[in-house]
Amino acid sequence: MAAPVEQKVVGDEQHEHRHGPVTHTHDHYHVSHHHVSGTADQFEHRAHYHSHEHNHAELKHAHHARTEEEERGEHESMAHVHDHTAPHESHG
Repeated sequence: MAAPVEQKVVGDEQHEHRHGPVTHTHDHYHVSHHHVSGTADQFEHRAHYHSHEHNHAELKHAHHARTEEEERGEHESMAHVHDHTAPHESHG
């Protein structure tokens, strides 16, 4: 098991807050970039939609532009990184 990573907020300590670890399920997209054949610098996006249980390790961060309630509401539209061999385990 990996040792916990210490997280520190730098420069905005007054808005620092924690989100405890959570496991949940929600639908989400995976977007990949595919090189367009015959071009030097063009890529197309391909999106795949699915749902599975996954977790988020504890997070300490800061922001003042939105409330924690707004942040939780925006969660499903944010990009996520998941280990698809074990999406319900924290790795870091």
